[in-house]
Amino acid sequence: MTPPGTPQGPRTAERILGGWLGRIAGNMLGKPVERGDYWTRDRIDRYLRLTGALPLTDYLPEPPPGSAADFELRPEWRSCVRGRIHGSCRDDDVDYAILGLHLLETHGFDFTTEQVGELWLLRLPYLQTFTAERAAYRNLTAGLKPPLTATYDNPHQEWIGALIRADIFGWTCPGDPARAASLARRDAVLSHTGNGVYGAMWAAAMIAAAFTATTAREAVETALTRVPASCRLARTVRRATALYDAGLPWSDALTELDRETGRLGWIHTVPNAGVITAGLLYGAGDFTSTIALTVRGGLDTDSNGATAGSVAGVLCGASGIPPQWTRPLEDRVRSAVFGFDGARIGELANRTARLAAATPAGAGA
Repeated sequence: MTPPGTPQGPRTAERILGGWLGRIAGNMLGKPVERGDYWTRDRIDRYLRLTGALPLTDYLPEPPPGSAADFELRPEWRSCVRGRIHGSCRDDDVDYAILGLHLLETHGFDFTTEQVGELWLLRLPYLQTFTAERAAYRNLTAGLKPPLTATYDNPHQEWIGALIRADIFGWTCPGDPARAASLARRDAVLSHTGNGVYGAMWAAAMIAAAFTATTAREAVETALTRVPASCRLARTVRRATALYDAGLPWSDALTELDRETGRLGWIHTVPNAGVITAGLLYGAGDFTSTIALTVRGGLDTDSNGATAGSVAGVLCGASGIPPQWTRPLEDRVRSAVFGFDGARIGELANRTARLAAATPAGAGA
């Protein structure tokens, strides 16, 4: 039996597919410019103007000849710019969604944090982990157990890594943000503390809420009820909402958010949550506008684009995502997770939908 009010049926499955496609497309859009200390908002927009890509309505164009000195794209750019995409690139923002799916299929919704760590060691190569995840992985191999895996010799405890792992818990708990946040917390504490954990809870709850919300704003605000009201992440999300309500243009709102949170660094959860929130609010329910504004917002562009794309994809469903974002993916995803490289996106979504339909009432609470 599913919890009262939980959506089920073909429309839910189509929204789950929209979440997967949105996450992958948003990740691919932001990947070439992922390096927030170099790819500032100004540099991103200068690149888009140089290549005639403003307004941004498709994947990034490839750099024109002779521009490399001013615009140094990530090495993977040749596989994720317009005209060169044939299936998704490998990226940790997608690897963790796949690993989370495998976790729930293997251990169910009563999984433990220790089982999350065991699955990392079995399925995820060490060199494909970064920041807090790499510290936790190293601690696991040294025999440490949670919560020490998150706190020992780990200066990245509040960075964005746990947030990017949260989508699967939202997709499998449609309409139940409380349960989604609880599951995300159990995963996140392997590697994160404080706002790093709250970011994962907020993202999972927001995605779960998007199945029944009528607007992105409703999903954002519902998700805020699942994290402490006084935490810095919640205050930043509320601040982004207030700036939007005050009528500030998108760029001015991000300038203000950067003034207040920028010193935390471009991979910290809090400033990135502000960029995601602004993208969702100013995107006004349009999938293309949402991921374009989010990526143009800078900081951790591929992670932010992925999360905003997931929320927007659930809101509009797979059929509501314009084909320029989905057709180049060719229903195929590259992954470093052992056994999943070359998986079909549609099959991953179908497996996710089966988990969502089978979730017992109160699971993960």
